[in-house]
Order: sequence, then C-alpha cells, then structure tokens
Amino acid sequence: MSAVRPAPARPGTALLRRLREPSPPQPERCSFCGLALPPGHRHLVDTEERSLVCACTACGLLFREPGAAAGRYRGVPDRYLADPGRVLDEEAWATLRIPVGTAFLFRNAALDRLVALYPSPAGATESELDEETWQTALSGNRLAGLLEPDVEALLLRRSAGRIECFLVPIDVCYELVGRMRLFWQGFDGGAEARGELDAFFARVAGLAKALPEEEPA
Repeated sequence: MSAVRPAPARPGTALLRRLREPSPPQPERCSFCGLALPPGHRHLVDTEERSLVCACTACGLLFREPGAAAGRYRGVPDRYLADPGRVLDEEAWATLRIPVGTAFLFRNAALDRLVALYPSPAGATESELDEETWQTALSGNRLAGLLEPDVEALLLRRSAGRIECFLVPIDVCYELVGRMRLFWQGFDGGAEARGELDAFFARVAGLAKALPEEEPA
C-alpha cells in the first residue's frame, strides 16, 4: 500500500497562522529619544499633562538640569519610607473619607493641594481633599511632611483593623492601579486581586526604610 501523502497547504495558510499567533511584546521606549528601555526603567512626571512618561537614563539626567523644559518634567525618586512609630488611627482614616481600603495621596504642585486616588476596576478614581481635611487627618505624620510634590505619594491600606502608611514613588502607585484593573473580579475585587494586593504591600514593606526615632526634647 502506498503511503498517504499530505494534502498541499493552501495558499495563504502560513500567513493566516502567523496572524493568529500573538505578537511578541514590544519594549517600551524613551518618550524623548526613542531608545528601547529595560523593565524597571525610570519615569518622569509631566506636570502639565499630569501623566508619567518613560525616560532613558540620559534623557532623565537632562531634565534634571535647572530650567530644562521650564521645569515641566520632574524625575520620580526611588525612595521608600515608613514610620512605624507613628501609625494612622481610625479617626484619621475616617477624616480622610476614603470609601475603600487602599488609596494614595500626593500633592499637586500646580493646584497646590493634596489629591487622593484609589484603585478601582475603571482605573484611578480621584477624591479631592480640602486643606483642612488633610491637615487634620495627617497632623504629626512625618511622612506627609517629607512628600515631594507630584513625584511621591503616601500609600495607605486599611486591613484587619490596621492602617499601613508608606512614602513611595508615584509610579509605584499607578503600577498598583494597573494590577488591580487586571485582576479585579466582581464587586469586591475577588480573591486573586486581594492576593495581588497582599503581595504588593509585602514588597513595599520590604523596600521601605524606617525613619529614625525622634530624640526626646
């Protein structure tokens, strides 16, 4: 018996197969010079557009020069800080009127006020804070006093009767927003989103440097 010969491929079959296959992820590029960037690259804050932009090391250094782009772009620092000796209490949390268990606060230099945002299935949801509210809630909070406008944030989480507070780079907060959008299911986010949140805060806690205790007066 002669061997059965496979039917010849129809014209265009290989092309259709390639079109169905997912494209390999493209590397992010510097927003200024187009250089391909590695994972974990640095960001700048565009203070006019209120957005993050990717930057290579050379371009990031360029915008640190006094007067560069009239100060429009500001480099995001890489410090993580905690103040274990001064935790927020339930009264402070209630004063902030945050409707969910996780939020981040940063000072918008152009508006000269504190802005609160929290992750949601739709992205970052903004909640404005008046000056009196945040000063009352964060009175004596040393991390709030150290915040650099636009580029750093206070990252807060209320869980199991405990409130965590860290000073972090602002891009880390938007990373959290993206993770929550990706994993959120149902009304409360679901088990997978909660697991991601636990892992995220564990990583932040591991990176955070504790502020030294104040010397007694």
